[in-house]
Amino acid sequence: MGEPERTPDGRYIVVRGRRWRAADPSLPDDVRAQLQQHLGKARAEVGAGRRTGDDDRVAAARTRVDAAKHGLGERGTPWWELEIADREARWERALRELAGPG
Repeated sequence: MGEPERTPDGRYIVVRGRRWRAADPSLPDDVRAQLQQHLGKARAEVGAGRRTGDDDRVAAARTRVDAAKHGLGERGTPWWELEIADREARWERALRELAGPG
């Protein structure tokens, strides 16, 4: 499975005919990998919480999904509307939030 189709401007990917905002292309590879790892774990946790009927667990996991998606630039202000410093601050904030206390 290769890269998904992109719109001509590169701002969106197209999956089964539906547009989804693409991740910020300025993300360093290591940051992108960390955020994607957090996203995958959080999505798995949403599923686990739903299977067990634990609404609090689902809510906490969805908050983590949202943080990862913001860090990737897939939610919030579109990355193409932000200066690079603001984009960096956004992904750094997401990584701090996802790292938890400590």
